[in-house]
Amino acid sequence: MKVVAFNGSARKGGNTEYLIKYVFEELEKEGIETELVNLSGKHPHGCIACYQCFKKKNRRCIVDADCINECIEKMEEADGIILASPTYFADLSSELKALIDRTGMVSRANGDMYRRKVGAAVVARRRGGAIHVFDSINHFFTMYQMNRSICPIFSICIIGVCTMVKNHTILHNFNQGSSIMFFSF
Repeated sequence: MKVVAFNGSARKGGNTEYLIKYVFEELEKEGIETELVNLSGKHPHGCIACYQCFKKKNRRCIVDADCINECIEKMEEADGIILASPTYFADLSSELKALIDRTGMVSRANGDMYRRKVGAAVVARRRGGAIHVFDSINHFFTMYQMNRSICPIFSICIIGVCTMVKNHTILHNFNQGSSIMFFSF
């Protein structure tokens, strides 16, 4: 069992990465292999809507100048996918949005290749907009027929209280494909 997390923060080593690493600690206790992919400094570009992925159907994006094809491979190999973003101007980071748009288009072009994988959202915030970010990530999971981690507790951390995260952890049965992990305040 393997989970790959994509850190959409432009800041390597920031709060979003901190939250991912905490999620990883819990998953690793359950014997689940983890991998972190930082999008910081990799400059993923948005989808150009060329639709070559629909023509070629080779599970790749024709734009090969950035990290997206590597991310597509990692997503395909994993059993679970974590998409994590800080809240920038009440929205996703541009890095994570580019990842969602391009990997989503390739997935759709190739028969929804992430179908039935487990997806979880992790959102770091200081001000408003985190619920919108959480919702956007979960829309990606829904559109591509993934099993979302569903819980009445949002996986959102308010900057400044991240050290309290260990007191608010619920680990769901990932091995049954139902959920990964949630934490909140």
